[in-house]
Amino acid sequence: MADPIDDAKRALRAEIRERRQLLTDAARRTAEAGITEQLHALVAAHGARSVSCYLSTTIEPGTRRFVNEAVAAGIRVLLPITRVDGLLDWVVADPEGDLTEGLLGVPEPVGELLGPIAVNDVDLMIIPAAAVDHTGMRLGWGRGYFDKTIGSMENCPPVYAVVYDTEFVDAVPRDRHDQPVDGVVTPTRTVTLAPERR
Repeated sequence: MADPIDDAKRALRAEIRERRQLLTDAARRTAEAGITEQLHALVAAHGARSVSCYLSTTIEPGTRRFVNEAVAAGIRVLLPITRVDGLLDWVVADPEGDLTEGLLGVPEPVGELLGPIAVNDVDLMIIPAAAVDHTGMRLGWGRGYFDKTIGSMENCPPVYAVVYDTEFVDAVPRDRHDQPVDGVVTPTRTVTLAPERR
């Protein structure tokens, strides 16, 4: 039997993926510059000395420049490594480090693997999303890695999802296991939300 929530999620993800693929290189560069500026301001506002982030794919709002600049500024940045059991390992970001293809076919850093609990020590989490709504509910890409991570943390730091401006929406379909975020970062603004508590 079809699940209307799953169907709605799939349809919205497909629409967002298509919109992202239509962006020009110039629009991507402009968005990355905006995201970089917003993320630096967010890190400063939280006084964060250690953050988790991710290496954006070609269709995601760009985070790579931010990661490199944060590391250069002395911020410890943890990057996720996908595991077959649905959990995430972590690697300390190194702009000079190598990349390899991860489980999902996207580039992941090579380095000393830190276990899933390594993320418990960060001051701020910056995660990917397909969309975020005004209640803080995040629509991910369907694998559940970040929902599991956030849901399992005893003392979860502030979590901000990165999306394009058009992906900060009124509502996204949600399931019981979906975890809200504390805020959203777009190329033009950062919005702190008041999500339902995890």
